[in-house]
Amino acid sequence: MKIYFKLSLLLLLLSTGTTFAQHIGKVIDEQNIKSDILKHNVKYAIYLPPDYETSNRTYPVVYLLHGYGDDQTGWLQFGEINHYADKAIAEGKIPPMIIVMPDAQTTYYINSYDGKQNYEDFFFTEFIPDIEREYHIKAEKKYRGVAGLSMGGFGTLVYSIKHPEMFSAAAAMSAAVRSDEDLMAIPDARWAEVYSKVFGPDLKGRERLNATWQNYSILGLVQSKTTEELNTVRYWIDCGDDDPLSKGNSLLHIALMEKKVPHEFRIRDGGHNWTYWRTGITDALEFIGDSFRQK
Repeated sequence: MKIYFKLSLLLLLLSTGTTFAQHIGKVIDEQNIKSDILKHNVKYAIYLPPDYETSNRTYPVVYLLHGYGDDQTGWLQFGEINHYADKAIAEGKIPPMIIVMPDAQTTYYINSYDGKQNYEDFFFTEFIPDIEREYHIKAEKKYRGVAGLSMGGFGTLVYSIKHPEMFSAAAAMSAAVRSDEDLMAIPDARWAEVYSKVFGPDLKGRERLNATWQNYSILGLVQSKTTEELNTVRYWIDCGDDDPLSKGNSLLHIALMEKKVPHEFRIRDGGHNWTYWRTGITDALEFIGDSFRQK
């Protein structure tokens, strides 16, 4: 009887472990792509869904962008994105998907004012094509989404508004959306530290509203597009009520409303931190995942 009990327990543990393993995706946290545009290798991390290595299928993809001061590991280390994706896939909340997390350093995901760091060009000309050749990805707008937080939320909005032919859905969390007035009011020390290498050094007041800013201002981009153009992408906007960026996100919500663009807008309790983003990422992925599913 004891032998039978021990054998039964062992088989139960083995089967439970096998079942658990079937719901765990694979994470590679440091891959590299050689960039001729940026003239250096660009690191990226990638999440592959649980059945990736046992299936012959191709998968939808989400490009998940990190915030200022993080790198390609931010969403893994602090956001625990692999655990949230595993759970959401297992529960059927999201379809199995590949999640790609590039390192953008502090580029804001755009082409810099001096042309020395043209990250936007790299992303669309080199990065996406290389990724979608390397992995089993459905390389179509319908199966491609973009999401990110803070600086990555800014990149998410820039990419989806400027390149609507590329993405079916975009989820921006605590996005760095600012009005012209807010940009001009940034303290000089903060400008020198964060924005000078991207938008231009030693700029004050209205000097900051230069051609680079005009090309990438989220609110300006919305105004420059027609309702029909904006309606080709589904938008999810989520920002904490204690986040200083809630003003800019609210202005974006109003701008989209005035353009009669359907979108999801969330102001939840919270600030500009990982606690907020971890509690919102599953909903964001679910929103994007709904675009991937056949209606």
